[in-house]
Amino acid sequence: MNLATICSALQTLREQKPLVVNLTNYVVMNNSANALLAVGASPIMAHSRAEMQEMMSFAGALVINIGTLDEVWIERMAWAIECANRAGKVVVLDPVGCGATTLRTDTARRFASLAERLIVRGNASEIIALAGAASQSKGVDALDTSDAALTAAKQLVEQYQAQVVISGATDYVVGIDATYALHNGHPMMTQVTGTGCSLSAITGAFAAIGETSGAAAAAIMGVAGELAAENVTGPGSLQVALLDALYQLDEATLTSRLKLTTL
Repeated sequence: MNLATICSALQTLREQKPLVVNLTNYVVMNNSANALLAVGASPIMAHSRAEMQEMMSFAGALVINIGTLDEVWIERMAWAIECANRAGKVVVLDPVGCGATTLRTDTARRFASLAERLIVRGNASEIIALAGAASQSKGVDALDTSDAALTAAKQLVEQYQAQVVISGATDYVVGIDATYALHNGHPMMTQVTGTGCSLSAITGAFAAIGETSGAAAAAIMGVAGELAAENVTGPGSLQVALLDALYQLDEATLTSRLKLTTL
């Protein structure tokens, strides 16, 4: 993964406008849909069992976000993953709050085991808990650093043959063949609900056009967040500025801004 590959993937995404199915939480549906539209993809927030198999036959990828989990949604999400498997589509799992409760931890592990083509995108505490280690969290907020989750991420890669994206002050993208560190973004992004969820949704958009490493989405979200934070006074305006930055992002900006290293 390098700058040229990321720029090419963004161009392809905007040309193809892939459909991304999201079973996501009630808090961020609007945020995630707008982020997908801004980057150039086509979102649908579908959750009916009755249409899911048909939906996954023509959609590009499936995003599962367990933020507002309950017993009904668990079975709907499991069915959606099975439909994605049958259609050969990538599943992006956002294990929100994994480690905070037994329900969330068990559900996230069930979904990770169920998905045949898996990308996991979470914060450090979620990644550590998903791998079975002791993590530090406060509700859905991470108290672990992204660096501390690298070993857990590598374990998940081996266990599920997955790609893993760890969000934090430094973002890490961990795969079978390579690990990348991204040093973009801004601390204010943690003060806006749904920035991580939007990254998961955008990860699904890139997976739909064949960029399944997770690196392009993390790079683009980090650079867009950094740009947005430069011209706002607080998290309220950052939310709007982030959408504008995703919409306006181009190769020249990525070239001048992206801080990507291979570990």
